[in-house]
Amino acid sequence: MSYIDWIVLFGTLIGIVTYGVWKTRGTNSMDSYLRGDDTKWWTIGLSIMATQASAITFLSTPGQAYTDGMRFIQFYFGLPLAMIIISIFFLPMYYKLKVYTAYEYLEGRFDLKTRLLAAFIFLIQRGLAAGITIYAPAIILSSLLGWRLGYTTTIIGVMVIIYTVSGGTKAVTQTQKQQMAVMMGGMILAGILVITSLPQGISFLDSLHIAGKMGKLNVVNFDFDLSDRYNFWSGMTGAVFLFMSYFGTDQSQVQRYLSGKSLSESRLGLMMNGILKVPMQFVILLVGVMVFVFYQFNQPPIFFNDAVVQEVQTTDKSEEFQTLQSDYDDVFQEKKLAVEGLANSIYNSDIAIINRQTENVKQLQQKADEIRDNAKLVIAAAIPEAETNDKDYIFMNFVMHNLPIGIIGLLFAVIFSATMSSTSSELNALGSTTTIDFYKRNISKKASDRHYLHSSKLFTLAWGIIAILFASYLSLFENLIQAVNLIGSLFYPTVLGIFVVAFFFKSIGSNAVFSAAIVSQIIIIVIHYLNTIEAAGVFTMGFLWYNALGCALVVLFGFLLQLFTKKK
Repeated sequence: MSYIDWIVLFGTLIGIVTYGVWKTRGTNSMDSYLRGDDTKWWTIGLSIMATQASAITFLSTPGQAYTDGMRFIQFYFGLPLAMIIISIFFLPMYYKLKVYTAYEYLEGRFDLKTRLLAAFIFLIQRGLAAGITIYAPAIILSSLLGWRLGYTTTIIGVMVIIYTVSGGTKAVTQTQKQQMAVMMGGMILAGILVITSLPQGISFLDSLHIAGKMGKLNVVNFDFDLSDRYNFWSGMTGAVFLFMSYFGTDQSQVQRYLSGKSLSESRLGLMMNGILKVPMQFVILLVGVMVFVFYQFNQPPIFFNDAVVQEVQTTDKSEEFQTLQSDYDDVFQEKKLAVEGLANSIYNSDIAIINRQTENVKQLQQKADEIRDNAKLVIAAAIPEAETNDKDYIFMNFVMHNLPIGIIGLLFAVIFSATMSSTSSELNALGSTTTIDFYKRNISKKASDRHYLHSSKLFTLAWGIIAILFASYLSLFENLIQAVNLIGSLFYPTVLGIFVVAFFFKSIGSNAVFSAAIVSQIIIIVIHYLNTIEAAGVFTMGFLWYNALGCALVVLFGFLLQLFTKKK
């Protein structure tokens, strides 16, 4: 990157940190630190969106679209429905009881052990997720600068910790408005630049036609398949339960809308998120598809992590890798001509020729993908410790090599702004849950308000350090955005099941729901284990389905255990 890009990047980040500290100076009570000030609905909406839109969204989503098309958008189809359910059933109860955390409600409905179980599961799940949200941009910066991963995760973590510990919920909410502006402004600009970088004579409409013929505009799939992660049915069932868990019971989100001036303001903020989130994700996925189309006319890398490619070229596998690179280049030149022919046939509306050209392009694309897979095998043999999954490098590799000076720094600022917004919400929620649900409730019950304020800051700092340490030793999953959703799908269903029982099944008592939650959590983990071993060919289930299944199991086992207890 040029010095102008570095100025844009660090100028943006330092400005956000400074603004967060300055805006929240004088926060001197536990109530203002944990709840923040009376926040307007549009600020709540932006804060909710910024909390969910981590760096993983902007790193992984374009890469997901590049390799798998637009079908990931179906994951968000159930979001508006989830927002309506939370606004009707969850929010009024939280406001009525004036809780600091979502889990306080569970003690009144059940007992202390159920409250602590739900809070403990949240701490485990969100603590892991905080490490991933720090790690995601750290791998990019480490690759770019040649720094050790521990250094980059520490820099990112410390920047977030400074203003989150300083100002609490108010600092998180205030800074997320600026961060959201940087994120969406940068991505929209990137999309425009990708489209304008297409060859002369290839319009945006032409690029959509090409992407569609190559299977990248697979927005909706109505086929019912439990093993399919992303289709309409998983989006309207499993994903709805995941969103209900995340936005309704996850303290990192609950804390965002509990800062609202009123119940109506919080509801409007949630609905704003439900309405705008789907178009936002659509735009980000479309940027990834446009990058794919761009690389149909411009030579793409055989592997998108430049640092790994350079390292392979210094090993004894260099010659084999270069041979694959040469084959890849030849296939690209042949495919480029075929894609140009496809574009011309689409322009001339000749159906027979379009079908022939499409089949030819798909065959060449498959051949190119096979060469890329072989290159990954060579990389794995040459550098056993190297990560051969390069999906999360696709978008930023494109940015580094194809966008103008200044814009590169802005796009990196997008990644780091997203990291800071999401991580600050997570640390804020982890600190408040530890303080309210564990420390204040069980250890120091009658201390002063100032004591709990300092305790909240110390717990937030401690969770920040834990997240940094976890991020320093984390390796890439199949795809970072799938990693976050997977972790949520493993732990959220149990907590949501407890809340569903609390709201809708008044006959089920504390002991029954507590035992049901533990059994259900074990079953979900076992199911995921069966999905990951060799026996997966016998039993497969997409992880989004865990959310509906886990929630239903808590309700079912709770009902049966309560019935058994009564009979006994």
